[in-house]
Amino acid sequence: MSQYDYDIGILGGGSAGLTIAAGAAQFGAKTLLIDKEDKLGGDCLHYGCVPSKTLIKIAHVYHLMKNASQFGLPRHEILPVDFRDVSNRIKSVIATIQKHDSVERFCGLGAKIEFGNAVFKNEHTVSLNGKDITAKSWVIATGSSPAIPKVDELEQTPFITNRDIFYLDSLPKSMIVLGAGPISTEMAQAFCRLGSKVTVIQRSGQILGKEDNDMADSVMLNLSAEGVKYYLNTAILSVKDLGIEREITVKSKDGTAEVIRAEAILVALGREPNLKGLGLENAGVEYDGKGLKLDSRLRTSQKHIYGAGDVTGTYQFTHAAGYEGGVVLTNAILHLPRKADYTFFPWCTYTDPELANIGMNETAAKEAGLNYAVWTEEFKNNDRGLAEGEGLGRIKLVLDEKEKPLGVQILGLHAGELIGEWVAALNGGVKLSALAGAVHPYPTLAEINKRVVGNYFSGKIFSDKVKKTLKFFFSLRGRACG
Repeated sequence: MSQYDYDIGILGGGSAGLTIAAGAAQFGAKTLLIDKEDKLGGDCLHYGCVPSKTLIKIAHVYHLMKNASQFGLPRHEILPVDFRDVSNRIKSVIATIQKHDSVERFCGLGAKIEFGNAVFKNEHTVSLNGKDITAKSWVIATGSSPAIPKVDELEQTPFITNRDIFYLDSLPKSMIVLGAGPISTEMAQAFCRLGSKVTVIQRSGQILGKEDNDMADSVMLNLSAEGVKYYLNTAILSVKDLGIEREITVKSKDGTAEVIRAEAILVALGREPNLKGLGLENAGVEYDGKGLKLDSRLRTSQKHIYGAGDVTGTYQFTHAAGYEGGVVLTNAILHLPRKADYTFFPWCTYTDPELANIGMNETAAKEAGLNYAVWTEEFKNNDRGLAEGEGLGRIKLVLDEKEKPLGVQILGLHAGELIGEWVAALNGGVKLSALAGAVHPYPTLAEINKRVVGNYFSGKIFSDKVKKTLKFFFSLRGRACG
């Protein structure tokens, strides 16, 4: 039997890599984790989820301060934002979480941590800092980076990405956001609330392209009301650096050209997997521009080399990376065949209000050619939402032709938390009747989950057929009010 330096080697210290390293080491595997950065945590901790959600909270508090009169509170002078203070708050949150993702903690679990650029020499060997390291199994969890469009003079023009936006020295007076996906939409609202004049340029006719049109449009209308300006169906022709400002020339769908200027440009046009420079060709690992070529067990073309996280090209979320890390761990260390299943996979865009999803929405069901029905309930009918001044949004329950759930979408206050009930119900096979019979505290936002299921059942329970049956057996006499 061949002898290797490690039972398992992992490239990438983000959510997927850390999940696998912690689990493998605790199972007793000799584990090596290599990260190209000088600290663990990956994009999520330093340039993604953690700083963005901290910034969103800060912007939300500032927004409430400016709109206190809507809650019957006295008006006060609100001073402009000093972004250095905002950035320091973000850094303090990261530092607190960083302790959980420390080298010391993982060493305590039994995993060896190395830093540097690892390159495959063959299917079992990587070169790191001038030495060769072998492992029986390898995991590629190197994450992704911002995709930079090929636009005239963009490379010669200063712009920012998610790696820069949380660490600015000052708040931009104006900002052009390229793209209207989850990251760009969240940042557009946050910076608008903090005081920047924000313009969003989107190639298609809808923001948040994977969402149902009505839900995405509701988000856009709310952001527009707050001051975000949108250019949809708009192509970028050129970019120019004017020194103090940046200039972008765009062309609309009808061919009209327009010049837009702003102090800063945020490029948020999607992500590309970090696979170049890993020497994957030397290891016989197949990949393309979207990511690694993987089977359902997250194995590459080399069955002992796995992929997890953004490099899979599926769902680019931290919780997806953690889930995929668990799948890899089960296959690589426990040798139990486990497939990745995204049937009821949840995600959330953290705008205000939030937009959360699990499973198929209407758009996905339609693209799949399925027969489906949609049941809705509005937040304006939810007493807690109204009490909190948040009546915007709705929940949508999508059922197949057999009246089984395909998915749920929630647009509203704390939608990311409300979707949790559906995560448990749909993945646990809970019947809709159980959800309809559940009792929620009053008043809570979670009542909307019960109400949408109740809407589905009410048509059956209070049908004319049921009324006639009850009248026949129990001599019920019908309406008391005309």
